[in-house]
Amino acid sequence: MARVYVERRELSAELLHLLDAHPAVAECTPPLDIVETDTGIEAVLDLPGVPASAVEIVFSKNVLLIAGRKLPAALDHGDAAFHIAERTFGRFARAISVEGAFDAGRASATLTAGELRVALPRVRERRGAEIRIPIRG
Repeated sequence: MARVYVERRELSAELLHLLDAHPAVAECTPPLDIVETDTGIEAVLDLPGVPASAVEIVFSKNVLLIAGRKLPAALDHGDAAFHIAERTFGRFARAISVEGAFDAGRASATLTAGELRVALPRVRERRGAEIRIPIRG
């Protein structure tokens, strides 16, 4: 089962330290989808205009943390006035708490066309499974 953290105070001190290492004037919250299957969990974030070098992904103590920074687009008109300003920028962090055993060593992430996908595969349950032991002779 996956749980998306809403408040930073729920994060461990180790993960909070990672977030506080890069302070920013503004913060944004990119949209996030969590898909859970029998084989694992996939987190999908919309990050248009964010390069992979501006994103950090950490898995620690059953928390998947995705953090980074989205810079505002450069404006060609220094004296322009906004009539509508809906696009967000600044630093972001999304933390997903997961229950169960996951293989972080096989985790993968791709950032294509502004969409970040982080796949965290489950460790196959082996307890109670039948294991055949061959006899060598």
